[in-house]
Amino acid sequence: MTEKYYGKPLGIPIVGVGSQPAEEGDETFSFMGAPGAMPTFQNPILPEPEEVENLVAAKTLLAQMQQGIEQYQAHSPALKYDLMPLDAANLDLVNQVLNEGEVSVVYSGVPTVQIQESVLTGVWRVQTFDAHQQLIADCIEVAEIPSIVRERGFANVQALDTNLNNLPFGVLNAPALMTEVAEKSASWETGALPHVINLSLLPLSPEDLAFLGERLGVGEVTILSRGYGNCRIGSTRIPNVWWVKYYNSEDALILNSIEIVDVPAVACAAPEDLADSAERLAEILEVYQ
Repeated sequence: MTEKYYGKPLGIPIVGVGSQPAEEGDETFSFMGAPGAMPTFQNPILPEPEEVENLVAAKTLLAQMQQGIEQYQAHSPALKYDLMPLDAANLDLVNQVLNEGEVSVVYSGVPTVQIQESVLTGVWRVQTFDAHQQLIADCIEVAEIPSIVRERGFANVQALDTNLNNLPFGVLNAPALMTEVAEKSASWETGALPHVINLSLLPLSPEDLAFLGERLGVGEVTILSRGYGNCRIGSTRIPNVWWVKYYNSEDALILNSIEIVDVPAVACAAPEDLADSAERLAEILEVYQ
C-alpha cells in the first residue's frame, strides 16, 4: 500500500430535483432489489509478526494511538499523530492496520485537505496538499470528526440574502424557509439541539430548491458517509447550515434536509464507537507484542 489518499473527491451538488413524490397519475413503478449485507468490521489482513519485527516506529506510533483513543473524551480537541517522519516500510504497516472506513471528507479551501476514516471509527487519515497537489502534511487524527470540519467548515461565511423581491418564476414556498433558516442560524449556539428542516415533506418545486441552493451557497466541506446507502453532507455559506441528503442502496434520494448545527451527528463518531476502536486496535497490536 502506497502513501496516498484513499478516498475520492466528493463533488456533491446540494441543489436539484428528486426530493418530491411523483405526480398523481404517474403509474411507473420501480421496485428496489433486496438489500445487500450490512458492512461489518473485520480485522484487516496483516503481515506476520516476524515480517515486521524491525518496524519499531510504526508499532510504537500505533501503540501510542491506541492509548490515545482509550483516553479520548468526547468534544475534546483532536489527538494528532504525524506520519511524515515514517519511512515507506513503517508507513505501509500503519496503512495496513488502519485501512479504509466508510466516511470521507474533503475541504476544498486553501490548502486542500482530503480525509478518510479508517476501519477504526473515529480514527482519521488527514492529508494536506499544496496548490500543485503535492503532499505537505500527513497525519492521523483521533476525534469524533476531523478538526478542520469544526475549525474551517464555516470560515468563509456570508450573510443570508433575504431579499424576496423579483423572485424567479416558480419560486413559491422557499421564501418562508429562508426566513426560518435565517432566524435559526442567527440564534444557534454551541451545544444546542440541531434544527432540521425536512425538505422531502414540503411542497417544494424544482425552482424552490434551486433558489434555496443559490441563496445558501456551497461551502468548503463535503462529507460522504457510505454504508447501506449513502449520506452526503455539504456545508453552505451560511453559518452552521448544512444540506444533508440520504440515498438508498440504489442511489435514489430518500431524504433531503437542511440541518442547522455545528456538525450533523450522522458524520460524527459516537463515544461508544471510539471505545470499540480502542479495543479493536489493542487486539490487533497483541499480535505484535
